[in-house]
Amino acid sequence: MKFSADRMLGRLARWLRLLGYDTLYSNALANDKFLAMADEGRVLLSRNTSLAGKVKPDNFLFIKDNDPKVQLRQVVDLLGLRPDPDNFFTRCTLCNGPLETVQREDVCESVPDYVWTVHDRFSRCRDCGKIYWPGSHLARSRKEIRSLLGV
Repeated sequence: MKFSADRMLGRLARWLRLLGYDTLYSNALANDKFLAMADEGRVLLSRNTSLAGKVKPDNFLFIKDNDPKVQLRQVVDLLGLRPDPDNFFTRCTLCNGPLETVQREDVCESVPDYVWTVHDRFSRCRDCGKIYWPGSHLARSRKEIRSLLGV
């Protein structure tokens, strides 16, 4: 399932990307362009009630809560999602691009010395080039996902 999150749902978009869901987000996207994404087969996620009647109900989910974790739970529950741990951490949290495994030697100039010394696995976003490694943030994110979704 693919999503597009409106400008009020940046943190929800990040959580969905962490779970491996293709989730477009821009805080500068005009409403007409946002609504057009439903024609691409995306489910639109929005806190804007005035947009709800402008697309097919199957392509729109009104997000009720302000808390991104509660929002994530709402999306998972109402859409019957079954997040697959094999897909976790496969998308860039910044731009939504797919991550690819890269050789340690290829990132020595792109990461802090300590990180390069301590870690031996790295991924890079194919679109924006951001480098990822399995630091403490990964363990915290996994724990949070387990707590929220039981996966």
